Amino acid sequence: MAAPTAAGDLRFLLVGALFVVVVGSRLWLADGGGGIPTTLDGPFAPVTRAFDRLLRQGSDDVPLSDPRLAPRARPRAPEQIALAASADATSVWVSWVTGAAQVGSNLTPLDPAAVRSEVWYGERPSPSPTAADVSGYPHVARGKAEVYSQLYPYPGLLNYTSGVIHHVRLRGLRPATRYYYRCGDSSIHGGAGLSGELSFETLPSAAPDAYPRRVAVVGDLGLTGNSTSTVEHLARNDPSLVVMVGDMTYANQYRTTGGRGVPCFSCSFPDAPLRESYQPRWDGWGRFMEPFTSRIPMMVIEGNHEIEPQGQGGSVTFASYLARFAVPSEESGSNTKFYYSFNAGGIHFIMLGAYVDYNRTGAQYSWLQKDLRKIDRRVTPWVVAAWHPPWYNSYSSHYQEFECMRQAMEGLLYQHGVDIVFSGHVHAYERMNRVFNYTLDPCGPVYITIGDGGNVEKIDIDHADDPGKCPGPGDNHPEFGGVCHLNFTSGPAKGKFCWEKQPEWSAFRESSFGHGILEMVNSTYALWTWHRNQDAYGEDSVGDQIYIVRQPDKCLLQTTIPLKEDALLR
Repeated sequence: MAAPTAAGDLRFLLVGALFVVVVGSRLWLADGGGGIPTTLDGPFAPVTRAFDRLLRQGSDDVPLSDPRLAPRARPRAPEQIALAASADATSVWVSWVTGAAQVGSNLTPLDPAAVRSEVWYGERPSPSPTAADVSGYPHVARGKAEVYSQLYPYPGLLNYTSGVIHHVRLRGLRPATRYYYRCGDSSIHGGAGLSGELSFETLPSAAPDAYPRRVAVVGDLGLTGNSTSTVEHLARNDPSLVVMVGDMTYANQYRTTGGRGVPCFSCSFPDAPLRESYQPRWDGWGRFMEPFTSRIPMMVIEGNHEIEPQGQGGSVTFASYLARFAVPSEESGSNTKFYYSFNAGGIHFIMLGAYVDYNRTGAQYSWLQKDLRKIDRRVTPWVVAAWHPPWYNSYSSHYQEFECMRQAMEGLLYQHGVDIVFSGHVHAYERMNRVFNYTLDPCGPVYITIGDGGNVEKIDIDHADDPGKCPGPGDNHPEFGGVCHLNFTSGPAKGKFCWEKQPEWSAFRESSFGHGILEMVNSTYALWTWHRNQDAYGEDSVGDQIYIVRQPDKCLLQTTIPLKEDALLR
């Protein structure tokens, strides 16, 4: 393993010595063979871990009759309780649902004004956390509530209207502090409108020496036997923050497929005018996740399975995503839940939307420019970006699908020294060498695809460089943004659409279900671990591990974009 390099002052040497002591006890892999590599040791020769194709099976959805998905709260009490971080450590969002959702025809939505949105909280447990009395909590915050509907003007497709969805923002909190809370409506007789007491710990303040304990990263989760295993393994790793890179419930493939995976909806239901989305699946997912999300903030970004078109011609989209999740959009200046940013200690997270306008003339690009310019790397040394579909992907599935987004935004992220990028969409794991514009670059981000949460669709196992598996420029159609495929101008794929072998920018790939854990050691070193949870490999085994190393003196804030990218931008 490459050691941290000295910067010429005693402080750096002391930090470097501390680094060796801190990580020394966890420096060796389970097989005893050598230390954990760092990105300074790269670029690495591409590696593909062979996959036993006999293991490529679908995974049935957990049925809504499962006790883990059934309503557990009293009829008027909160359920599906979830936390989300705000833009900084002094505030937190609390969300929950009350009342029963409805499925059928001629539905009458619930009145969100008929029930209060309250969170009672403090730094000490209540002396009576299960009673109706909330006087033991020194603070109360109030928020807003809403309902949404999923409506289909076609015979045979069932309409849906949600329970009341509440969002309350707690402000003025102390960073890195445990709080105890109850949410709901304290005016309902006998405490029937309140949750039991729960607790959470706020994130640390933005600072170069303060970081979340662990950040879990997961994508394309769904709610199958595989994905429940993923969540169980993730919970054992005890993160203090979860980043969910899209495609959460697969509600649009539940009821209509009978709970079993199919390659695509249209393959099995070609005559349906719209892909029906069975919205009660969202409620079941929220109940399953509640024991986890009610104590640990989960930050989400939309994926293609959240589009969920409804109305005549599918003109209304993302209704569930927009209603169910609280994110720090206004706090970060974006004014839309499709993209936003937040700080978690010394990490600045940027969550981008691939299914809204990302062109250089659009609002998202303008917001991204402003957000990047405001970052103070002396306070938040690490910048991590996330969105759903990957820009760098060597699997046949979704190959070069979002080239338009890459061409529009990659130069901006590179110029501002973004360190790590997480995406999903491809149902497999892949970690790239540092790359920029398909060229190895020591200052490019480390791109990681982690769409392997375990959803109802099968694992992706075919690579674009496998014989006969190149999808062709017309095969992978993005659901937003047009087609901007490029032929490669250099390397093994020169003049072609697909590479003939694993690309040099693809460092490691494996087709297994799992999740990732990011641990910041200090302002320059971060440990990334991918945990696979596929039964054939044993429970929660380490599938990939590397120290990602920042080189701020060499790479931070590229003041001029290389000529190859400048030509691309034109």
